[in-house]
Amino acid sequence: MKQKSTFERAYEVVRRIPRGKVATYGDVARRMGNPRWSRVVGYALHVNPEPGVIPCHRVVNRFGETSRAFAFGGEDMQRTLLEEEGVTFLPDGRVDLDKHRWSEENEP
Repeated sequence: MKQKSTFERAYEVVRRIPRGKVATYGDVARRMGNPRWSRVVGYALHVNPEPGVIPCHRVVNRFGETSRAFAFGGEDMQRTLLEEEGVTFLPDGRVDLDKHRWSEENEP
């Protein structure tokens, strides 16, 4: 049986993030089994082979900030996509992680 690549494992986790929820790079890394893989998650999402299928726009940094170099449509596109899903932002422009962070308790 072929073992999945690290990037494939990241994509599996990101596919499970429900609409209207976000995860941090670290959250995804922890669900992959290695909390030190945050940067690996970032690299994987930057080369997302299936934009629109793998919802990389639902991954933000640990502070709830969107990517300044969002790979699929420019700087404001990530925020736009999240807002279309009902994700709200704090006055300083960060995602309201208390309200929208994906956790085991709110996983479908």
